[in-house]
Amino acid sequence: MFDGRGSAPVRADIAISGDRIVQVGVVDEKGREEIDAAGRIVTPGWVDIHTHYDGQITWDARVTPSSTLGATTVVTGNCGVGFAPVRPGDRDTLIRLMEGVEDIPGSALSEGMSWDWESFLEYMDAVERLPHDIDVAVQVPHGALRVYVMGDRGANRSAATDAENQQMRAYLRDAIRAGALGFTTTRTILHRTADGDYTPTFRAARAEMEAIAGGMADARGGVMQCVSDFYHMEEEFQLMRDLTRISGQPLTFSLIQAEAFPDQWRELLTRLEAAVADGYPIKAQVAGRPVGLMLGLQGSAHPFISRPSFIEILDKPLAEKVAIMRDPAFRAKLVAEKPLDGHPFINSLVGAYDKIYLIKGDVDYEPDPATSVGARAKAAGVNPEEIVYDALLADEGRAFLFFPMQNYHEGNLDNVRTMLTHPDTLSALSDGGAHVGAICDVSLPTFMLTHWCRDRSRGPLLDLAETIHAQTSETAEAVGLLDRGVIAPGYLADINVIDFDRLKLSVPYMVYDLPTGARRLMQDAEGYVATIKSGKVIYRDGQATGELPGRLVRGAQGAPDMMGA
Repeated sequence: MFDGRGSAPVRADIAISGDRIVQVGVVDEKGREEIDAAGRIVTPGWVDIHTHYDGQITWDARVTPSSTLGATTVVTGNCGVGFAPVRPGDRDTLIRLMEGVEDIPGSALSEGMSWDWESFLEYMDAVERLPHDIDVAVQVPHGALRVYVMGDRGANRSAATDAENQQMRAYLRDAIRAGALGFTTTRTILHRTADGDYTPTFRAARAEMEAIAGGMADARGGVMQCVSDFYHMEEEFQLMRDLTRISGQPLTFSLIQAEAFPDQWRELLTRLEAAVADGYPIKAQVAGRPVGLMLGLQGSAHPFISRPSFIEILDKPLAEKVAIMRDPAFRAKLVAEKPLDGHPFINSLVGAYDKIYLIKGDVDYEPDPATSVGARAKAAGVNPEEIVYDALLADEGRAFLFFPMQNYHEGNLDNVRTMLTHPDTLSALSDGGAHVGAICDVSLPTFMLTHWCRDRSRGPLLDLAETIHAQTSETAEAVGLLDRGVIAPGYLADINVIDFDRLKLSVPYMVYDLPTGARRLMQDAEGYVATIKSGKVIYRDGQATGELPGRLVRGAQGAPDMMGA
């Protein structure tokens, strides 16, 4: 048993009564239900603090795929996007914002959400009315808040007036007092709406941000999460320091190795260390593997998607698309075509074949650059696009290629290891529920165990106990959920029983189970013997039991000794 605090594993019985752990050690009494965990590892359930299930949790009782991969608590509302507060006339604005920033089909969001809320408090009530398999906590997204207060002016990035700033301040104060876990914002040029516009919060003025931080100070609670490209490093990092000073509350920001600025992460860590030394409660959220795209005919990205001939067949059913692409004449025409202008990201893939990889059996998330499509093509003396073309047609068009877009500038994960093991970072950024047509990083907690603690051959492994700690009690504490993430008396009975030797991720695959039949990438894992949420077994060997003990977590939660346990 790993207690979630980073301690060495011990052999112990765990007794549960109701939703709590009541005894750890030698338990003589027989339970109504017992799980034999001999030869297995037992851990707290994963506490995933960076997800985007804001829409899904209003219509779906199962928070998949996070709940099928060992998570027992997820935090939504990240990156400043979400669906409350909202006026009826602004619903489509928030859908287009979420669709653009997080690649969640707008049609599914429009069809799936009941919109039986306007205020953030009403949104929380709507989430609470639907039982879930795991716990969910929600945060106030800056984009929705700004549009709610300012209307079209907010969506169009007009400067907020002093009165509007004070409205946002008061609204956030009341939302946190009612149970919102915190506030989130995005300030990066990379986040766009589905129409290609900057987000409503792009580089919001300092006065607005300080007023919002004041709302957290008024509420005496909450956490703040920020995304920034840090192009204006001095100004942006000073703003984060000032926001924590004004709010008196913790702040986290997303940290990756950006391909365009491969050394920026080092400067950010240096500034972070200085801020922490000065007493600022700031941490960086990091991902334990490349931010990687799954390129495929079923997805939203691959190198041919902006070619004129492919655009003509883009909306055809997969089988028909594959049949057309198997025609040698079509193949020759498509490969010879130049991409159309207006697709800068997709067109950048054409020059990135040295960073695109075939998936042979399992996904290798730390692939050797010598095995890239570009390297294979050079060795064989062929056009790399011919290799990509064949790969896209594999498995009747259901296959994917892997493109490690960020966190992989040097062709290995050594820099990621440095980020992960830094004392001021958090293991996060799974983006569960988001980027459903191209990215499937929701399996990060499982990957942390398999790759970093068992399988990595290209560098040192990480300690298993510390890795478990990093995605249980450490993430829980970072967002003020002190009642979980630890296996000890008084804590929530959120537990994974894992066959560590057998633990293995499958290759991501596409399903069409969102409202309107919209697509999303899914990923399974072998080796989760049981996942227990609040004392109920919710999954056995990857299969749902039908139990739905999850609830909406309203605000910060005290540690057991603070609750009289």
